[in-house]
Amino acid sequence: MNDSSDKWEAQVRKGSLELAILAALWKGRLYGLEILRLLEDGSNLIVAEGTVYPLLSRLKAEGLIDSEWVESEGGHPRKYYWLTKAGRQRAAAMAGVWAEFAASLAALIQPLLSGKHGKAL
Repeated sequence: MNDSSDKWEAQVRKGSLELAILAALWKGRLYGLEILRLLEDGSNLIVAEGTVYPLLSRLKAEGLIDSEWVESEGGHPRKYYWLTKAGRQRAAAMAGVWAEFAASLAALIQPLLSGKHGKAL
């Protein structure tokens, strides 16, 4: 890929990160490293801690998630995050928009993936 494609892909990933974090928290409480691992394993979103933690702080400030520090056995305390009622509503709404957008875009790009040629202008 060239520089332009790399930048485009980074923007797509960045734009979907909020939804991915909300989706990761849909089933329950997770601490930061668990969120990072889930994003990487579940969606191939490899995200730096320096990107996720500011986003978690913003989501908390917006009232979409909540958090608390919990002492762990034999280790450092961990900050756990979970969705608030407003966060669950936002996640569901965003998922609906994403699904509709992705389905429309998938239909539009299908000829590109199948190698079918269109008319040249």
